[in-house]
Amino acid sequence: MEAGEPTESVAGTAWEPEPAADIPAGPSLAASPTGDLGRGPARLSRMRRFDNSLLDLVERRSALQLSLIYIGTILLSGFAYWLGALVGEHGLVEAGRPVGADLNGFASALYFSFVTATSIGYGDIVPVGVARVIAVAEGVTALLVFGAVVAKFVSHRQEELMSEIHRVTFEERLDRVETNLHMVISELLSITAMCEAKAPLNRIATRLESAALLFLGELRTTRDLLYQPRLVVEEGVLAAILATLASALGVLADLLACVPPEFSRSEPLTITLDRLSGLAQEICGECVPHTYTPRLVFWMDHIQATARRIK
Repeated sequence: MEAGEPTESVAGTAWEPEPAADIPAGPSLAASPTGDLGRGPARLSRMRRFDNSLLDLVERRSALQLSLIYIGTILLSGFAYWLGALVGEHGLVEAGRPVGADLNGFASALYFSFVTATSIGYGDIVPVGVARVIAVAEGVTALLVFGAVVAKFVSHRQEELMSEIHRVTFEERLDRVETNLHMVISELLSITAMCEAKAPLNRIATRLESAALLFLGELRTTRDLLYQPRLVVEEGVLAAILATLASALGVLADLLACVPPEFSRSEPLTITLDRLSGLAQEICGECVPHTYTPRLVFWMDHIQATARRIK
């Protein structure tokens, strides 16, 4: 090949890249107990799966159901002791004599079953032969079920206490939200007065940034409150917060229209106002994932309409 001659491929055709092989996607990520995709443990343990399934089984049972299982275990074991005597396999011995298969023997079998389940163990009746296996199984089962019943009552009490603490804390938080919104309105009105009085723009900018940040925090709290699925708020309390929020947005919109053209917004103020407008426009009767009363829907739609004035 001489210099200046065009180069050619060996096959006489232009080279083309080979198509990439399809990479299999494989199984999807496992979800955690909270429903988050990919947040579960990477390693799977059979014993851990068994523990979780057993705990879930106990968790789904009420205290009454567990109590009935406890009583049923005692009655079923007592019947098994008596059935052994009925078929000739005397598994219980009282005062050196086998417990009979009559009515008195059935009562003695139930008595021994209750004594075994409660771990009292008087020793007046003792198991022999196969009855020892039944007694051990009954003792272990009754101990576990009784512990689950006690845990149910304790957890129920703890849930009541935690619910009360959460309610008090939540009500205090709602009071702070409304109080802070009134403080925001007061501060925005003061800044509006400064704007009308031709105060220095740097002082207006400083106070406006501070008020906007406080406003953003309370607006985010209100928005999260409307989107949370488990929080229950009285209509009057939530209506007061939404009305105050709508009023604060209106004052902010009027203030931004009042500032002179030479007022230059700083980058933090611009970002804060954009977030304010975006969050407020997510509050409307059709935006939130829950159904609210007409009074609350009215205020939510009013908030969304007022947020569009913030530019």
